[in-house]
Amino acid sequence: MLVVAEGITIQDWELTEQFVRASGPGGQNVNKVATAVELRFEAARSPSLDGPVKTRLRRLAGRRWTRDGAIVIQCDETRSQARNREIARDRLAELIRKALVAPKKRVKTKPTWGSQQRRLKAKKVRGEVKAMRGRITGEE
Repeated sequence: MLVVAEGITIQDWELTEQFVRASGPGGQNVNKVATAVELRFEAARSPSLDGPVKTRLRRLAGRRWTRDGAIVIQCDETRSQARNREIARDRLAELIRKALVAPKKRVKTKPTWGSQQRRLKAKKVRGEVKAMRGRITGEE
């Protein structure tokens, strides 16, 4: 069982771990021992998450979200299988914690009268500067 936040826990049946061979340093050991972990969380079927959280989680997960509604997190940072497993679980918990926070609604604001007047004055001055760049006609 994975405790994400107060009142939210992920059950063991929702998580699937698969260990594969990792790339990178490790010498001869890297060819023999499966230390990299691939953690799969069935997010779409999870009863512990409600609809809006699942929607935000899907957006945050990006490419890690599969077609069947699962999140796949891979970790091969260390040579230790147990440590990689711990890192992958921490990443999943952090991702779910981010999805729990609902974004603030944007409050529309109106520009002040003074800022509108300053903007229009600046536009007028700029237009006058550009108008003075034309060819000089008349006296020769």
